[in-house]
Amino acid sequence: MAPDRRPLSADLARIAVFAALVIVLGTVMVPLPSGVPITGQTLGVMLAGLVLGARRAPLSVLLMLALAAIGLPVLAGGRGGLGAFVGPTAGYMAGWVVGAVVIGLIAHSGRFTWWRAATGSLVGGIIVVYLFGIPVQAAVTGVPLDLTALSTVAFLPGDLIKATLATVLAVALHRAYPRAFPAGVAAPARAVGATPVPAR
Repeated sequence: MAPDRRPLSADLARIAVFAALVIVLGTVMVPLPSGVPITGQTLGVMLAGLVLGARRAPLSVLLMLALAAIGLPVLAGGRGGLGAFVGPTAGYMAGWVVGAVVIGLIAHSGRFTWWRAATGSLVGGIIVVYLFGIPVQAAVTGVPLDLTALSTVAFLPGDLIKATLATVLAVALHRAYPRAFPAGVAAPARAVGATPVPAR
């Protein structure tokens, strides 16, 4: 993979755009009795990982979390402040950062394809987030780990829908505007025998 030599200003703009996207998607929220709501923010994390790659995607998530830490209401339900980082959702937020890295690594491990995008979204956007979120939720709420894990079944259908939607949107964007993705990610050939364009 060729090194990505985008200007720093372009990188910062892309990181900020996806941080804003994660924030906006947080306005889509379905409260649950467990205290951990179903939100659209995971969809934003998946899209960030698929489009920005493993280096820039976590920075967009960290930017959003930094805004939350200073008290801005950027988390689902208009929450913000340091209290959110010691609540039942704290592990899921940490999982977003690591998940964004994993999504980017899988999706851009070779030529960008729908199955790499789907695998990245499923592994990084669901499994990794759950691995971080469930133990912290159990510890904060005092509910046994196995029961907490069982309660996450309510999230799974929505997360699978989000992974599917993220894959469809990312693949469509890659076909329409491959320059939005990390340099060196090959765009699909538009015709048989087409000469590949070298990465810049």
